[in-house]
Amino acid sequence: MNLDFIPESTRAAGLSAMMKGAGKLLRFVPIPQPTLLVGPGSSGRLGQSVAGLGHEKILIVTDAVIARLGLLQPITDALTAGGAAYAVFDEITPDAPIPLIERGIAFYQEHGCDAILAVGGGSSMDASKAIAVSIANPKKSLRSLAGYFKGLNTPVPIYAVPTTAGTGSEVTVAAVIADPERQSKLVIVDPRMVPKMAALDPTLCTGLPPHITAATGIDALTHAIESFVGNWATPYTDGMALSAVGLIFENLRTACTQGNDLQAREKMLLASTYAGMAFTRANVGYVHAIAHQFGGRYHTPHGLANAIVLPHVLRYSLPDITDRLAALAVRARLGDESEREDVLAQKFIDGVVALERDIGIPTHLDALREADIPALARAACHEAHTGYPVPRYLTQQGCEDLIRLVLPPAGPTGSVTKAARASTRAARKTPKKPAPPTAPAAAPRAAAKAAAKKTAARAPRATKTSK
Repeated sequence: MNLDFIPESTRAAGLSAMMKGAGKLLRFVPIPQPTLLVGPGSSGRLGQSVAGLGHEKILIVTDAVIARLGLLQPITDALTAGGAAYAVFDEITPDAPIPLIERGIAFYQEHGCDAILAVGGGSSMDASKAIAVSIANPKKSLRSLAGYFKGLNTPVPIYAVPTTAGTGSEVTVAAVIADPERQSKLVIVDPRMVPKMAALDPTLCTGLPPHITAATGIDALTHAIESFVGNWATPYTDGMALSAVGLIFENLRTACTQGNDLQAREKMLLASTYAGMAFTRANVGYVHAIAHQFGGRYHTPHGLANAIVLPHVLRYSLPDITDRLAALAVRARLGDESEREDVLAQKFIDGVVALERDIGIPTHLDALREADIPALARAACHEAHTGYPVPRYLTQQGCEDLIRLVLPPAGPTGSVTKAARASTRAARKTPKKPAPPTAPAAAPRAAAKAAAKKTAARAPRATKTSK
């Protein structure tokens, strides 16, 4: 949808009104929330619970690294003790592509499974959702299932154990998979894909390398921020987003530098889940729209792509979201609520930049090429303008200019951060074919405190478990 021929003010007003209307309608769509088990050993407790639900055979969807490290053992031991049969599909790769999902579907059918247990990061959980909805709708291709509510039949039951704190996929209505043939990503949205039960077990995260902890942590932060500043925000999503932002600023540095700190790991898992609850209702924005294009074309890990783009989108959006960024700054303890909103908003952006610098996030995307930018911007604008309630609209040219800000520096780039090296390694491993104006002074106290009260009233109950 190229709308550049329409005057910018008219286009922005029309899109904004359309998205606000859609947001009001979606508020009435019921979205289930999974039963949450939280704390060390909760993955084994989930296995015990699932074993008692009477499934014939459970498909465990994971990746080879998790299987090799033995992280499945507490779950499989519990399933075995409970008399539940299972089969392990451990072929998941970052940004799982369509051919891989199709192998997972065949594996599910060959082994006579009737439920799915996802163990891993966002790719494992999203692959599980895609398998589940496809199994229930065998006459539809994965491409035809992309979009909102495209599956007629209810997906098979899904349970989830995240091993990274980032995607929040254990509580969301969406699954994102790669389409290598078209160098793009497919987004499947269906509230019935939300897992029935999820375990947030920090002991499964202690072995994560710092660069993965960093990128996934900023992924969760992006979910929280975009849901908070977008036009579909509600008091409920505000409370979840504010809680997530506070937890991330308090714990992400510790999780990156002291990986065995179970308290920091658990709080990051909770932050990821809260951010997931926020954006599954309030949606995301340009950061995700652009990051999805980087992932589809260059196989850039999603969290890293979000992290690189986030500061630039915040700077662009600042004039229209000053008050919202001010409230986030107070919750992140980056400023005092007595300060002017414009001052606090800038402090929040500066705080995001400082956090990313401290945990080793690169400022440029080494794979990005100038020749690709027009197509990347066109696809990003189409995704955002047809699906996301962004607070300030970009033109095609504006999007191109924003993307150019993350081009790699010309000539020798010098040292490369761990996150950048990890991005390059992930790209090599992933198969390419099948395979602002000053705002009026005001304190954001009311917005932050009201949302906090809503969170306390509406947050889901979590069952604390221990080994």
